Amino acid sequence: MNQETTTPVPSSQMSFLVKRNISLLAIAQAITGSNQALIAAVGGLAGASLAPTPALATVPITAQILGLALTTIPATYAIHHLGRRNGFILGAGLAIFGGLAASYALVIGSFVLFCAALVLVGASAAFGQQYRFAAADSVPEMFKARAISFVLLGGILAGFLGPRLSFVAKDWVRGVEFSGSFLVISVLGCIAIAVLWFTRLAPVANTGNLTNSGRTLRQLLRSPEIFVPVAAGMATYALMTFAMVAAPLAMVLVCGHSVETATTAIQWHVVAMFAPSFITGHIINKIGAHLTAGLGLFLILLSAVTALNGVTEWHFYAGLVLLGVGWNFGFIGSTTLLTSAYGEAEAARAQGLNEQLVFGTMAVASIGSGVLLQLIGWQAVNILVIPVATATIALLAWGDHRTRLLREAGVG
Repeated sequence: MNQETTTPVPSSQMSFLVKRNISLLAIAQAITGSNQALIAAVGGLAGASLAPTPALATVPITAQILGLALTTIPATYAIHHLGRRNGFILGAGLAIFGGLAASYALVIGSFVLFCAALVLVGASAAFGQQYRFAAADSVPEMFKARAISFVLLGGILAGFLGPRLSFVAKDWVRGVEFSGSFLVISVLGCIAIAVLWFTRLAPVANTGNLTNSGRTLRQLLRSPEIFVPVAAGMATYALMTFAMVAAPLAMVLVCGHSVETATTAIQWHVVAMFAPSFITGHIINKIGAHLTAGLGLFLILLSAVTALNGVTEWHFYAGLVLLGVGWNFGFIGSTTLLTSAYGEAEAARAQGLNEQLVFGTMAVASIGSGVLLQLIGWQAVNILVIPVATATIALLAWGDHRTRLLREAGVG
């Protein structure tokens, strides 16, 4: 039963509830982001200790992303059926079981179980990805970008917390490196449930309308207002994942940097992913979502160029920070474009479609990253980023030009 629709909220309390809910969602985002940052920092290194061949070291990270991608549509409809709070709590519960299973898999040395456990953690993240939509749907149109940005600010804490906890806890289980790191995921899942319990989120659209009205999936994808932000989101997340997943492996196994250096680099990368959220909403309101997303892709391109100029720890730090900031502008920009492109009855369909395509592409980028790192090296991995980023910038420029022409013609 969706308890969120049972009691009307007096208008005098609305502003307070919106601020409280967005703040709680930001905390929950910090927890979900910490899980993902932890896996980004040590998932590949833990996978390398279990994998039958080094080329498969990133398969556990890919398993987590596959869990996210395959659960996006079920998670969207579960949230619309159960209500946002109950759906989010269900997602946090999955992280508890996933963390325990991953830790145990490292104890017994099971690569298959480790991958399966990270599928559960990925499924949990699929619910967490809906936090930004919950925030956007609770505020007027002009405040959507700021609401999304504020929720994603929780990622700043995630950037410090996830990688640092992964390093601090890696030897908690004697003789089994990184097993303790994954126990942290279960602890964070328990905290997330406690935080989410106190939210009172905006009601979702009536589930009966979700399948009987609005545009079909094919019609949505044929709309430039939908496919441009979806394509931009796909490129932004895939390119970020492609470089980020390979970076710790390249640092430790290829370039000889320490595990602590690698986790620190990922820490600052994740901080850079979310710290710009202080200003991203204002930037979008100033220059527009198309240009903001395009700026994000340009920074990702600069990240690749930086990585091509050297392999010192400072080249990795600078490249990963640029990659993080680029992701922030690209992801928030494309999400803002998307949330303005569908009606209430199409929300679950459009959001589920976006998440499925974005994180499906992200999964391909993840496994391709590890394989290509082994086959062609770190430099070549970064070369591949350049044409994709450039093409996506061109698509966003076309979308922006089309939107301006329609606005001048008085359409939309």
